[in-house]
Amino acid sequence: MRRSSLTGFACSLIIVIGTTGCSRKSVSPSPLRPTAFGSALVESSGGKQIGATGAVLAQPVIVQVNDEQGNAVPGALVESSGSAGVSFDPSNGLTDSSGQFTTNVMLGGMAARYQITASTLSKAQKRVELQLEETALGYQEQVGQQIDEKYCARCHNPESSPERVSNYDNLEIKPHAFTEGNTLNKMTDADLTAIISHGGPSLNKSALMPPYGYTLSKTEIQALLAYIRLISDPPYRGSGMLYVQK
Repeated sequence: MRRSSLTGFACSLIIVIGTTGCSRKSVSPSPLRPTAFGSALVESSGGKQIGATGAVLAQPVIVQVNDEQGNAVPGALVESSGSAGVSFDPSNGLTDSSGQFTTNVMLGGMAARYQITASTLSKAQKRVELQLEETALGYQEQVGQQIDEKYCARCHNPESSPERVSNYDNLEIKPHAFTEGNTLNKMTDADLTAIISHGGPSLNKSALMPPYGYTLSKTEIQALLAYIRLISDPPYRGSGMLYVQK
């Protein structure tokens, strides 16, 4: 009997402690109040980045609030929103002394093009918006990006970098950048696969494009194709491609 009563006391003690712990109230932060209002939002930096799915973009997104004369507006409230799966740190805030708001963007978990929106209010309480686009690469597209950097970018990317000197200007016939959707989107997957595998002459294109069918596996060629399709501008809307919107 004594043991039973002690057990009952212990159980009632746990219940009391649990109830007391749940009675705490969380304090919500006070909403930010703007001290100024602008009439336009412009991008400072951070748009059209390419990152991995579920990862934070390498560079923060920075937007600037301007007035009607184009002057920067400190103290304006900027709010961020985006496609499903996108998160921001912070999601909102007041512009600094340069009229700018900075946020770190984490992309969603699906390989896709993601749209993000920055917004602010004018003096007339009219919402002003700026839309930017970011690209998230899945595993297959990341493999394609690595292949591009190793075999393709030296000729197809006209911009040189500390790691790679572009050969673009030395070529008599200029190759298309992989972002040139106006041209590449018109080509079928089979056409692009043929050119990558057998070289330019396979489709009556420039012989300066060498064949990579003996260098790359079929899986690697498919990865490169998936990467090209995802980074094209304007976006490629082929079968199976998702373009994530708000």
